Amino acid sequence: MSEHRRKPPQPQGGGRASARRAAPPRPGRGAPAGRDVPTASHSGPYAQQPAQGSRADARRAAQRGSSGRGRGGAGGARGAGSPDKRLINYPRSDRDGWKRFVPSWKLVSGTALGFFSVIVAGTGIGIAMVSTPDPNKAAQAQNNVFYWADGSQMVATGGSMNRQIVPISSIPRSMRDAVIAAENESFETDKGVDPMGIARAVWNMGTGGSTQGGSTITQQYVKNTYLDSDQTLKRKVTELFIAIRLGVTEEKDTVLAGYLNTAYYGRDAYGIQAAARAYFGKDSQDLNPSECAFLAAVLKGPNLYNPDGGIGAAATPELNEDRARKRWAWVLDREVEVGRMDPAERAKHTEFPARVESEQARGMTGQIGYLVDTAKAYVMKTKGITAEEMAMGGYRIKTTFEKPKVDAMTKAVEDIRAGLIDEKKRPDTDTFVQFGAASVDVKTGALVALYGGPGWDKKYFSNNANTSGVPVGSTWKPYVLAAAMEYGTQNSGGKGISVDSKYQANDLTVINNREGKPLRDSSGNPFRQKNESPTPFGYVTLNEAMEKSINVPFAQLVFDVGHDKVKNVAKSTGILEESINPNNDASFALGTSTPSAIRMADSYATFAASGMHREPYSVTAVEKNGEKLSGFETPKDQRAMDNAVADNVTKVLENVIENGTGKKAKKLGRPAAGKTGTTDENKSAWFVGYTPELSTSVVLFRTDPNSAEKKLISMKGVGDIPSLHGGDIPAEIWTEYMGAALKGAPVKDFPEAEDLGVTADSPGAPSPTPTAPVTPSQAPSSLPPSSPPPSPTPSKGGRPCKPWELYCDPDTTSGTTDGGTNSGTTTGIIGGPSGSPSPSPTGRPGRPGGLTGSTTTDTTQD
Repeated sequence: MSEHRRKPPQPQGGGRASARRAAPPRPGRGAPAGRDVPTASHSGPYAQQPAQGSRADARRAAQRGSSGRGRGGAGGARGAGSPDKRLINYPRSDRDGWKRFVPSWKLVSGTALGFFSVIVAGTGIGIAMVSTPDPNKAAQAQNNVFYWADGSQMVATGGSMNRQIVPISSIPRSMRDAVIAAENESFETDKGVDPMGIARAVWNMGTGGSTQGGSTITQQYVKNTYLDSDQTLKRKVTELFIAIRLGVTEEKDTVLAGYLNTAYYGRDAYGIQAAARAYFGKDSQDLNPSECAFLAAVLKGPNLYNPDGGIGAAATPELNEDRARKRWAWVLDREVEVGRMDPAERAKHTEFPARVESEQARGMTGQIGYLVDTAKAYVMKTKGITAEEMAMGGYRIKTTFEKPKVDAMTKAVEDIRAGLIDEKKRPDTDTFVQFGAASVDVKTGALVALYGGPGWDKKYFSNNANTSGVPVGSTWKPYVLAAAMEYGTQNSGGKGISVDSKYQANDLTVINNREGKPLRDSSGNPFRQKNESPTPFGYVTLNEAMEKSINVPFAQLVFDVGHDKVKNVAKSTGILEESINPNNDASFALGTSTPSAIRMADSYATFAASGMHREPYSVTAVEKNGEKLSGFETPKDQRAMDNAVADNVTKVLENVIENGTGKKAKKLGRPAAGKTGTTDENKSAWFVGYTPELSTSVVLFRTDPNSAEKKLISMKGVGDIPSLHGGDIPAEIWTEYMGAALKGAPVKDFPEAEDLGVTADSPGAPSPTPTAPVTPSQAPSSLPPSSPPPSPTPSKGGRPCKPWELYCDPDTTSGTTDGGTNSGTTTGIIGGPSGSPSPSPTGRPGRPGGLTGSTTTDTTQD
């Protein structure tokens, strides 16, 4: 037997322990496996080291050494090792490669359990920390107090009708069924929140479907108690905790009663009892199923579903009533669908429920209701306050309205009305005549007075001063003239034109487009513009055309200037774009646009202020809980046009009062400028005028406030006047008011108008003007301009065929009188941007103006 295979001799008397001690030691961490590594030598303290190997051997040795950590022994004899002693074994030390990053089931389950424990603990703590809402406190709406410009109190509104809380027994079953069916079908079974409803709402919005709320009735009840809170994540989490708490601790009837007692229904009514009194004049327990469905429909959003109307162009009474009717019918159908109403019962309710007049009229006598409504709209728009928040009250609002001027305007309207209107004697002509007026401080843009109608106490809730939908007639012509002065025409070589420029003014003159070709009516014949009078004026200056309010020159001038330029000028003076007629037709120049009286007064104030525009405003300061709110500073000035353009327009409009259609305003006895406006068939009549201090507009129109369409009705014969014009009743009201409003004020003159523009006659004018080259594209009209127009076709009433009207018989229509017609009235909005100012072609910064010799802009309030 070879020597190296011989068994070593066993030690004597040592046993197993001795054998272990005698065994050679295991190789160290860095030693190659399977090799003898001597630890002692006969020749010295250490044995001879093996010779150095190659680099590859070294690398392999290093790899084997490092892998020993994971494998626990030489040569991998142990296989997989044990995990290290970290608290969380991740990445896993007992796995190789990508497997080290695969968490164990213990780690996954432990993490999930820990996360769930944290959530449960946090939810428990959150629920324990929040308090249950108190409907009695939530329904305690405070008063809003409004003040005159001098600081004296005007009126305190709201609060008193919102304090009665009723038990669930006083809420009819039909009301509960309607709300549950419409708002939260699973209310009686959910736990305060509906995760599926929230997910459904998010999915619908994310996929472009119909938007819907994910809130339960419980969540909405909680939200109602936080109306004065900020829209923050903290608030949302708090609401969620409270909803969960209510869902597991409160009876469903308690939650439902709390919701119905704190919800806002419009008409300043919080709670079902207040709503029942406000809309139907009865207690909540006496509501029938149809009335309950109506109130459930209003809960969708009172600003858009209260038939009285709300704030914004989309919340007119007409649009709101249409939405409310559809929602009311849907609620009834929905009750049947979810099994809360029998089909036979549903069949009984086919008539939209009649409502009593709004109790908001209490204390809102005379013009107070319109003043408060205007100021509220301004505050809500400026600060983004909702109708619900405003109805909760607590606001102290100082307005710009001056009581002496409001009283003077009311007296002027009512004096004229009393002497003009006799509904008993002339029921066919004098019924439904409406008056509206507004007055603006030229220096600041502050709205100092308005007349909105007979009064809320007279059951008239539409604000005629802030109503759009009534065409302004020839009061629009100054914008056409201002654009011609500012931008020039096709005949002026790019230079602004002078008011001495001559234009054809004969009745039924053919109007040319910008290419110099005749406009065409629906029959393909040249379109002829009609004046109010068949007088053969021939060629007149633009100054004379404005003085006599002749239609033909301005119908042609708007094409020579360009419709867009006229729109830019109007917007720069404060006219809202949505009220401007978008059509580029001839009647655009004659006043088919429909700004409100407030906007017209503010716009003309720009001319009075030598081209400086100030946005109209009605509030100077607001406080809430003793804290002054920002954003109610006087709006900044904005230059709308060159001062020379504005002052020349003023000079022309002074002549209208001195020698033209506005002669009745001469009785004012101080420098004044203005323009009359009368529309087709006398459906509206305007006078808008100004002094260096005040700009005021007055409008008359006729419409049935109870009709669904609110169509305008002709005022021919009103007051026994065959044809009522802007220079008649509106000018008289304007003169009486301005005389009282300016009584005792020093007389001031307008700034002297500089010479402006070149004389640029229209083609065919008898006196050629060297400074007004005719462009080659300008062709004469199809009829010789200098020749008298043919006799008009016998008129059967109506208006002329317009170029865009495909089905119009010119033999049965007459021309536009002094503008155009428009049907319907919709509530306008004060405030907001009104368009960028038009550039000044002269390059001059302009004079701030408004007063003779003024060199600085005064933005302080009187």
